[in-house]
Amino acid sequence: MVDYRIDRRSGVATYVQIVQQTKQALRLGLLEPGDKLPTAREVVEATAINPNTVLKAYRELEREGLVEARRGLGTFVRRGLNTAPADSPLRAELDAWAVRARGAGLDRDDVDALFTSVLDTHFKGDES
Repeated sequence: MVDYRIDRRSGVATYVQIVQQTKQALRLGLLEPGDKLPTAREVVEATAINPNTVLKAYRELEREGLVEARRGLGTFVRRGLNTAPADSPLRAELDAWAVRARGAGLDRDDVDALFTSVLDTHFKGDES
């Protein structure tokens, strides 16, 4: 199951945050085909957002072919995305790097800027 975390100060629409977090869970293998997403009611109780926002996010995921709504049963993962498992060696290396960055006095914005610049260098032209 995925626990959605909504950042109201991010400037990113709430439904987009739900879509992004669901895709991240799919990429990490935390959600797999057949898994049930939390109901709109469960998401509303956990995040205090409008149920229509949750439904909008789920409709977008359905439009992209990632989930399917089953009447009376809920919303289920239809297909996964290319995955980088949460327990992969690359994640462990990245985790160690983040610990070193924090130890060097970098804050989240500094790390984000560094990481984004490296991604931009190595993934120029990729739209994934």
